Amino acid sequence: MLPTPSSRRASEPPSVRFLAALAAGLPPSSPGGFPLVVGVSGGADSVGLLVGMCRLVSGPIVVAHAQHDLRDDAHTDRVFVEELAAALGLPCEWRRLAVRDERSESGEGLEARARRLRYDFLARVAHACGGRHVLVAHTADDQAETILHRILRGTGIAGLAGMRRARELCDGVALVRPLLDVPRADVRRYLEEVGTDWREDATNADTARARNFLRHEVLPRCLGGPYPAATAAVVRLGEQAAGVAEALASAADRLLEEHAVRTEGGGIWLRTRRLTGLHPHLVAEVFAALWRREGWPRRDMTTAHYRALADRVGRTTGDQLALPGRMQVTSVDDGLLLRREA
Repeated sequence: MLPTPSSRRASEPPSVRFLAALAAGLPPSSPGGFPLVVGVSGGADSVGLLVGMCRLVSGPIVVAHAQHDLRDDAHTDRVFVEELAAALGLPCEWRRLAVRDERSESGEGLEARARRLRYDFLARVAHACGGRHVLVAHTADDQAETILHRILRGTGIAGLAGMRRARELCDGVALVRPLLDVPRADVRRYLEEVGTDWREDATNADTARARNFLRHEVLPRCLGGPYPAATAAVVRLGEQAAGVAEALASAADRLLEEHAVRTEGGGIWLRTRRLTGLHPHLVAEVFAALWRREGWPRRDMTTAHYRALADRVGRTTGDQLALPGRMQVTSVDDGLLLRREA
């Protein structure tokens, strides 16, 4: 009996499987001559990404390390990354990010602020070196944790999709997650095979943090108990949710193109008569698409606000609704007039 593809993959060395999975997650085409920026924290996932990229590509690679001020020993990770980059013959850019010192924006927590500052730094590195792609090392386990975290915190269909494989980081630069299909354990097996060390962040063991609680308390008990395929199942749900969210957004954009008219006063007249028979969820998505397109303030807009707008489709003339961001909505003949107050 001939071996199946899955049995052949299982018998391959970890390095072969890991590099094949990493290569499959890279952009289909990379602009020639432009350096790749790889974000490296010093942890196993980012070290595995960097070492694997050195095996796969011959073009220039720039290592970028963000040293947060959240740990007293954070400088030791930076030194490790600098030494690793030097051993690989790569340039290393790093910056200390004063996460605790910066004034918090409204509603922004410490972890969100650290993430924002880190991505701002990576974008600056890419612009400085002329890079077009920034690679980060989120794995399948990270994706499962993200989706579970959003479910328990409260999310919609779009949030169920988890992290995107690629998105715009800034003008002309894409953020890419090539390890999003790779289990965390595979990265460590690869590093053990090639004999490369990594750093362990002690704060990752603090289960008082929500993500760490899911990582150490919830998912391991599922995987070691009645749900051995829990990570793969959650990631698969995310992929399906992403498809549904994209289809819904596409339909909403098409309806918006057909029925939204710009007024002389700078507002939008949305002809809603043909939206009356549509599912309220789709109608609400049309309004969400309108807010995105017009650049209207969305931070304080909730699902309830978009549903309230959908409920006003077909209302009598003169009915009004005030929304966050100084938005005013008035029911008029055959539609709604939406405008932002000066």
